Amino acid sequence: MNNIHFKIKNLAKIIEAKIIGDENLIINGLSDIETAKKGDVTFLSNMKYLKFLNNTKASAIIIDNSIELPSNTNLTFLKVEDSYSTFGLLLSEIEKQNISKKEGIEDPSFIDSSSKINNEVYIGAFSYIGKNVKIGKGTKIFPYTYIGDNTEIGENTIIYPGVKIYDSSKIGNKCIIHANSVIGSDGFGFAPNKKGEYSTIPQVGNVIIKDNVSIGSNTVIDRATLKSTIIESGVKMDNLIQIAHNVIIGENTVIAAQSGVAGSTILGKNNMVGGQVGIVGHLKLGDNIKYAAQTGVTKNMESNQTLIGFPAMPKEKYLKSYVIFKKLPSIEEKIKILEEKLYNLQSK
Repeated sequence: MNNIHFKIKNLAKIIEAKIIGDENLIINGLSDIETAKKGDVTFLSNMKYLKFLNNTKASAIIIDNSIELPSNTNLTFLKVEDSYSTFGLLLSEIEKQNISKKEGIEDPSFIDSSSKINNEVYIGAFSYIGKNVKIGKGTKIFPYTYIGDNTEIGENTIIYPGVKIYDSSKIGNKCIIHANSVIGSDGFGFAPNKKGEYSTIPQVGNVIIKDNVSIGSNTVIDRATLKSTIIESGVKMDNLIQIAHNVIIGENTVIAAQSGVAGSTILGKNNMVGGQVGIVGHLKLGDNIKYAAQTGVTKNMESNQTLIGFPAMPKEKYLKSYVIFKKLPSIEEKIKILEEKLYNLQSK
């Protein structure tokens, strides 16, 4: 990232760091410690990368207080408690500054006259905003976005290009919805008839996304059949996730890519869902559960545990079972030998 220009002392104020070195240094870019060049700031938190410290071409390094600084160096250091999270904070701040430059309503775009759009918003070209839509202060709507009738979007939310938001959706403050995601599409509801054909069950509910939610690209959140599919505050979703109708995702839950949650399931607070996890419908799952990648959840689960495998089981049980599973080929061979010996004894 090379589109920045900071004095190091101003940078230190943003991230609340102590400067060791040149306080008038100018920073023009951000990079990792291996590929950094003069004018870049980087970070060091993982001791595996300590070997690059003496050879990096970076001008400044954000570093943990616990790491001893090298002697005889021209580098400038920014000392913090946690350099990894601080570097992430810095990236977020720079991204905000870049996005804040976007303002006004670009042409061509359509905004229905009944909609209430705050004056301090950005609406990109080729966007469509339907009837009775409300959009709060500081929100950015990027090009080729569709926002259906009666939708409400809060303040300082970012809707990236190509997002489709169906009628009556409600999106909170400081949310981010990445490109080509779909909010409020019909749930997968069909009823078989006597001929074996399937008729569509109308989905007339909506989607509610609360504050500080992040939704990755190409993720789909279906509207409820009657009430609301709800994404609680602080939820973070990766790309390519399917959330079915009537689902409730608890506060501060994180979900990795290619996971799916079937209809009417409730996830508790602070869950951590690994990649490609599948969760069947009509379940109630507790708080603080960790789901390993590719776990398949088929029944209700209590809080405060780690689940692995299909069907999902507690980590401790899974690991014990896996020890036995690995031994199955040798156990099979032993059984064959015993069967042969038994047969020979019976034949005498």
